[in-house]
Amino acid sequence: MDAIDRAIINTLQRGFPISERPYQQAAAELGIEEQELIQRLQTMLEDKRLSRFGPLYHAERMGGGLSLCAMAIPEQDFERVTEQVNGFPEVAHNYARDHELNMWFVLATETPERIGEVVKEIEKLTSYPVYNMPKQEEFYVGLHFQL
Repeated sequence: MDAIDRAIINTLQRGFPISERPYQQAAAELGIEEQELIQRLQTMLEDKRLSRFGPLYHAERMGGGLSLCAMAIPEQDFERVTEQVNGFPEVAHNYARDHELNMWFVLATETPERIGEVVKEIEKLTSYPVYNMPKQEEFYVGLHFQL
C-alpha cells in the first residue's frame, strides 16, 4: 500500500462528499484525479485490501433489521464458510476472531423478520450454527483507523 492509498483510506473513513461529482470532489481533496481515485478504490477492492466501499445505512431507522452474529468454524472450513457468508448481500462486515466463536459478522436486512430467515439460510448453506445476538442498546463510537 503506497502513500496515496493510505491517504485515500484515512480520508474517506471520515466521510464521502455528497455532491453532483463526489469522486471528483474527494479526489481533489486528495490531490489526485477523479479517475485515479476510482481506479485505486477498485484495485483495493479486487485485491481485498478493502472488503467493501459504500454507504452504511442505519437499517433499523429505515424499517429494517440489524444484528451481530457469530459462528464457530473449524480452521479447515474457515475460508469456504467466509466466502459463503460474504456471498449474502445482507452481510455488512465479517471478521475473524481469536476465540471459540471465531467468525463475527453483522446482518442488515430490509425487514426485522428477514434476520431470522438469513440466519437459517446461512446455517443451511454452511452446515454450521449461527449465534444471533441482536443489540439491546445502541452506543455511538466514532472510530477511525489511521494507516
